[in-house]
Amino acid sequence: MNLVWPSREHLDGYVSALERGWSPDNEREGVAQEQLQEISRDPKGFLESLVDREARGGPIKLPDGSEVPRLPGYHRWLWDGEFCGAIGFRWQTGTVELPPTCLGHIGFAIVPWKRGKGYATQALRLLLPDVKAEGLEYAELVTEADNMASQRVVESNGGILIERFTKGPEYGGNLECLKYRIRL
Repeated sequence: MNLVWPSREHLDGYVSALERGWSPDNEREGVAQEQLQEISRDPKGFLESLVDREARGGPIKLPDGSEVPRLPGYHRWLWDGEFCGAIGFRWQTGTVELPPTCLGHIGFAIVPWKRGKGYATQALRLLLPDVKAEGLEYAELVTEADNMASQRVVESNGGILIERFTKGPEYGGNLECLKYRIRL
């Protein structure tokens, strides 16, 4: 399994995963359908939006429908000959801190038919040198308290639990979460 940049070459695999019910966003309903429409309208623009190091794109919609300014960031796709999932990294220029509207630096989502192969663990390990190259001393990741698989992924990459909290209403609320920090 490798990380690849979102590209026309791999877009059909991404579209197929969306059509099969996978979503790159486990926080907000309807993202898969929104992305399918966007890809249909402007595939080149969609691909370009996934690599936005200058935060030029529009605002980010939170699960409650509110919008917040976009942070610099990018997505990479997991590829083993076919699409396996996505991992994203976002940061705030000039600081390791994130605004309160962003729960973590890194998020990942594996398609259900590729889970259990260690791909998320490997993807995170492959991404961490890029995070360090952006000048960050650490990366923070958040998992729901009952998501043992994601916790194992983070912990196997050196993640240390730093906080337990309940998500605010803008994120669907009332879900107990764990915040991890990985020193780089």
